[in-house]
Amino acid sequence: MSSRLIGTLPRIGIRPTIDGRRKGVRESLEAKTMNMARMLEQLIKENLRYPSGEAVECVIADTTIGGAAEAAKCAQKFADSNVGLTITVTPCWCYGTETTDMDPAMPKAVWGFNGTERPGAVYLAAALAGHSQSGLPAFGIYGHDVQDVDDSSIPEDVKTKLLQFARAGLAVAMMKGKSYLSVGSVSMGIAGSVVSPAFFQKYLGMRNEYVDMSELVRRMEEGIYDKAEFEKALKWTRENCKEGKDINKPEYVKTREQKDKDWETVVKMTLIVRDLMIGNPRLAEMGFVEESEGHNAIAAGFQGQRQWTDHFPNGDFLEAMLCSSFDWNGIREAFVVATENDSLNGVAMLFGHLLTNTSQIFSDVRTYWSPEAVERVTGKPLTGMAENGIIHLINSGATTLDATGQQSKDGKPAMKPFWEITQEEMKKCLEATAWDAAEYEYFRGGGYSSCFLSKGDMPVTMSRVNLIDGLGPVLQIAEGYTVDLPEDINSVLDKRTSPSWPTTWFVPNLTGKGAFKDVYSVMSNWGANHGAISCGHIGAELITLASMLRIPVCMHNVPEEKVFRPSTWNAFGTADLEAADYRACENFGPLYGRK
Repeated sequence: MSSRLIGTLPRIGIRPTIDGRRKGVRESLEAKTMNMARMLEQLIKENLRYPSGEAVECVIADTTIGGAAEAAKCAQKFADSNVGLTITVTPCWCYGTETTDMDPAMPKAVWGFNGTERPGAVYLAAALAGHSQSGLPAFGIYGHDVQDVDDSSIPEDVKTKLLQFARAGLAVAMMKGKSYLSVGSVSMGIAGSVVSPAFFQKYLGMRNEYVDMSELVRRMEEGIYDKAEFEKALKWTRENCKEGKDINKPEYVKTREQKDKDWETVVKMTLIVRDLMIGNPRLAEMGFVEESEGHNAIAAGFQGQRQWTDHFPNGDFLEAMLCSSFDWNGIREAFVVATENDSLNGVAMLFGHLLTNTSQIFSDVRTYWSPEAVERVTGKPLTGMAENGIIHLINSGATTLDATGQQSKDGKPAMKPFWEITQEEMKKCLEATAWDAAEYEYFRGGGYSSCFLSKGDMPVTMSRVNLIDGLGPVLQIAEGYTVDLPEDINSVLDKRTSPSWPTTWFVPNLTGKGAFKDVYSVMSNWGANHGAISCGHIGAELITLASMLRIPVCMHNVPEEKVFRPSTWNAFGTADLEAADYRACENFGPLYGRK
């Protein structure tokens, strides 16, 4: 399985457990038990892919597991096969603690068949109790309706939970052992760019890597980049990235020669940051072996402001292009690069990318516009989905170009996995984007900022990780939609801020209570100045992922019936699930070690 990062992609381990009693009982259950394992493998292969595009691979134990010896053999096979999460399946009673997965860092689920002929539900309950008693949280999966013993189908409610668990578990496994690369340090005092190694190591299993921004200068001046690719990239950029407006005062407008030089610089910056993240064998061929290795970074952040941007062209082009699903080499997996080295927003982007395989939007959660304020400044009322107010998501041009909404799925605007994107859709994303001259007041060194308007009617999920002193990390989630505004409203509102930056108008789904009582409350309860936005309503998957990592969710608008956490969370309270989540996460501590 190919990956641009070091290490093989994680597999899902399937553990068929069985009643160990020989001379009749076990023998009668062998076929049914292994068939459940194979059905699950088929379900996963048909529905899940890695971010690099390949179908997710499973590893099934060589035999059914009836006791501790077979459980140990299975564990050894999984260790040799790079299994990153396990799902135990059974149609019957089994010996609970003798057959369970005991790896404390491995996300684990148990699917007990709901049938009356054999007590699969009884084993499920016993196994989950054993997991809870051992401090090894596991997810319980049990169908709503009784099935006949010869029914080989997987009910839809069971499929939903199996896939929700698998997506989140794969995200956990894919982060483990990878790096977050800080290019630069703290940007303008933004707390999220004060990178916390303890958070990355103990909650995500990741290492932190650091490179001073002067490394970009060294590589540009000493030619430590692929010259042939640079020429290809520059030609492609000139042909596909059209210059937009320049709103700077006349004394700050650069000459044509200076602007052309800036284009060369920002393209080189893009190549170099990519090489810093994942390496480039071409550099070794050029004699730069150390530089060719990269930092095995699954995500990165670029400080930019102000030590870089007061003198050099800004990082908007490098961030926007790397975060997009295409560049001069064609359509490919998006990278995760956080603006202003906001590592906490970068982590939320990484969560979204690993759960959906799509590119992610990085935005300021800039402004709440009430219906009254909009009508006051435009003379026009908000209507439709926007009638209760809107949130302006906008940042300095670093948003993925996929966010234009020029891709489509089922006839509606979308952001898709790269293998579903057509050449025509890529072209439309590029055509919908103008590259405006960087605003001098923000970026004295010049550069270019992407400028576009996201199409409305895209289901999206905004999320954010925040670190709270004395508490640790928390996750915020807001599902909603992008919306279209009439041009006469959009134009007035957009020109009141930075009109050379990309705009996304967002409306969260309201519940009428708490943080989602109204749109203003969502904005008021958001914990930082940035948000990561993923296409699709993935709040349920984010909640499942957060519980695996032991990160409590402090705000969400996901329907309660979709919330899926380890069964032992019920022991911390069932009436107030948010409070129970806090207590459970505090009790078990971060996945890779106590705070």
